[in-house]
Amino acid sequence: MDPDDDFRFIASFLEMMSAEAGAARNSLLAYQADLRAASKILAGKLHLALPEDLNRLAESWSDLAASSLSRKSSALRRFFGFLVDEGIRLDDPSHALPRPSRARPLPKTLSHEDMSVLFAELEHRVQASSPKAADIRLYALVELLYGSGLRATEAVSLDVRAIALDRPFVILKGKGGKERLVPISDRARRAVADWLKVRPAGSNWLFPSGRAHLSRVRLFQMIKALACDVGLPPERISPHVLRHAFATHLLEGGADLRALQMLLGHADIATTEIYTHVDRQRLVELVNARHPLVDERRRRP
Repeated sequence: MDPDDDFRFIASFLEMMSAEAGAARNSLLAYQADLRAASKILAGKLHLALPEDLNRLAESWSDLAASSLSRKSSALRRFFGFLVDEGIRLDDPSHALPRPSRARPLPKTLSHEDMSVLFAELEHRVQASSPKAADIRLYALVELLYGSGLRATEAVSLDVRAIALDRPFVILKGKGGKERLVPISDRARRAVADWLKVRPAGSNWLFPSGRAHLSRVRLFQMIKALACDVGLPPERISPHVLRHAFATHLLEGGADLRALQMLLGHADIATTEIYTHVDRQRLVELVNARHPLVDERRRRP
């Protein structure tokens, strides 16, 4: 085989990941970058790599963080699996790739008190005699991020007709193009209705900005600025932290883990289970207060 076939095989692999696995654009770009970088290190012979070649490749990754190492190894495993499935190779050398073990970080979240402070500030702004359109927009966005657990990209890219006062849900297309039905609270629908009254006309986006929709970066900046205004450390808050708070507070309120998985759009329940760490204290208190042996001890003289 010609070593120049690397780029052709990588391109075919990316087409498969897009068409069959439904990989998102950012994921495809990451796969492409990792595979091309590996191909460059192996002088264009990635598709011909032997276990010793992958050992040499792993040595060049020795200074990488565990998360980066795990991502690169995963990309190559998928790539070699594709080559075998397509009959391009008879063997899969990916067993030689490193398998870094790393503890999954616990998600940042916010307390009920933190959320009360944020909403008190937003309500103060929108109830002013002449509220700013930007504040009405921010109120609607925070309601959607915290009230329904939307991802930042899902929130900023909503169609203008996505949310209606008489429809308590929205159908979203999340990661990998997978659709899910998300309930929208009465509060969020009212906040969106208020935003629609002052929203600039002439766009199909619910949150327009120029010729496109509001960017994730701009949303990030707006949330950070709000945190600063109410005295919360800005490093503690982001659009994704509001999504984590949504999940955490639902779980604390007794939500079922499977239901939470559906609301968040997680493909794997293991991703959702990370939120159970926040509920451990409540479970301890529940056992101490409700276990039948507790009542028996109380009955004893």
